[in-house]
Amino acid sequence: MSQVKPEAIWQHDKVLPYIVTRLKEKISDITAVEKIILFGSRGRLPLEQWNKFQGKDWDILVQAKCKVKNAHVLVEGDYHLDLLVLNKEHTEKFIET
Repeated sequence: MSQVKPEAIWQHDKVLPYIVTRLKEKISDITAVEKIILFGSRGRLPLEQWNKFQGKDWDILVQAKCKVKNAHVLVEGDYHLDLLVLNKEHTEKFIET
């Protein structure tokens, strides 16, 4: 997360604290979190067009010691996240595509 530029992320003040605290803690109860990656189409749009994503979900990949199936159950109702929890091997395959 040290390379993330919060000012370059839509609603960073609301969503990032949730991702790096409560969500990370929930996953850490199951398996050790190694890395958190934000991805998806929002990063491909100019800043002035980000309002198109108002209310849309976030794409989050959490690299952990093991994969977690049905990871969406870890997300609280106030957040719209597409959440993947993958181990290192599966994360590397996912990033290749």
